[in-house]
Amino acid sequence: MADRPDPQPPSSHRRISADIAGTRLELIEEGPERLETILRMIDEARESIRMLFYMFSDDHAGRAVVQALVRAVERGCEVRLLVDGFGCSAARPDFYQPLHDAGGHFCLFHPRYGVRYLLRNHQKIAIFDGRRAIVGGSNIDDDYFGDGSKATDWRDLWLTLDGSAVTPLTRYYEAIFKWTTTKGAKIRTLRRLIHRHSQRRGALQWKFSGPMRRRNPWPTQIAKEIISGTRMDMIAAYFSPPYAMLRRIARMGRRGQVRVITASKSDNTTTIAAARHTYKRLLRNGVEMYEYQPCRLHTKLAIVDDAVHIGSSNFDFRSLYLNLEIMLRIEDAGFAEQMRGYFERETRDSLQITPEIHKARANWWRKAKWTIGHFLVTTIDYTVTRRLNFGAEK
Repeated sequence: MADRPDPQPPSSHRRISADIAGTRLELIEEGPERLETILRMIDEARESIRMLFYMFSDDHAGRAVVQALVRAVERGCEVRLLVDGFGCSAARPDFYQPLHDAGGHFCLFHPRYGVRYLLRNHQKIAIFDGRRAIVGGSNIDDDYFGDGSKATDWRDLWLTLDGSAVTPLTRYYEAIFKWTTTKGAKIRTLRRLIHRHSQRRGALQWKFSGPMRRRNPWPTQIAKEIISGTRMDMIAAYFSPPYAMLRRIARMGRRGQVRVITASKSDNTTTIAAARHTYKRLLRNGVEMYEYQPCRLHTKLAIVDDAVHIGSSNFDFRSLYLNLEIMLRIEDAGFAEQMRGYFERETRDSLQITPEIHKARANWWRKAKWTIGHFLVTTIDYTVTRRLNFGAEK
């Protein structure tokens, strides 16, 4: 088996940015800069702040953000904070109380047991004055704002937006907030909301997904691009797509170039086992597989030909068909080329899993664990949550 590559030192490179369709886009690659950015944007807001996060932890970063939100309320900003009840279940009940006491609006996304307990809002959105925004995969938690030097840090991305594309995102946030705070809100209303706010035209398109059996906007879009595309570079922290999607990726590997970076470290080793279960089929069809080495991987990025997808969605059953997710589709050849530069840098900190390495790993015990992991992630979790989320409300 080949030796693990040594982590590469941070290289100097120009910030990835672009002006597209009346909106300025900038990529925030490093954890400490992400924390600095969100605190600065909160402090610069003058009218309104709307935030939605899956995880918002009671730690140094979380407390700093809450304190900044309280300051914003005190200077006259309208502040709304929506967090997922499952993702934030570890936070103390009184953690968000200072924001409430100051006059901010705070609510949990369906934290109750029952029909919709396992329907999770996995999105990450921050909107400032209806003009600037942050989207991506990073949560509000110390481990997401580290520099990658610790194995427990999460490698992730944020994308900042300044311009006209923030307006439709603001409308979507308002609709989700209203649905969440409406007593007895129906799943069918949520599905209509997702379709209504997902865009089909333009260089910048917001794509949402949720608990749907079919016509889920972002999974449908990425599937079409994989079917017709010739080149894809993907970073997927949780990679266990359905077999139909695997077949499409394998076919793309035979006719073009496909590279996928997955995780070698995670907070859930079952997801790593599930991903490794897919390697054999993909490798024999020419797909290049990599595993990120320095720390835990959390990035969600796909570049298909000239289209870039950045947001909150993993490439697994739960994100594709159950969770509420957000992805921004950016169709621009120049921006896609810049993002491929980012992908190339990530491969330097990744171990390429050749057929020989995969075969050397694949003893009977590991193959059994990979198979069980894949079954748990793609069948058990999906079947149970689908039944709970879809069975009682139409």
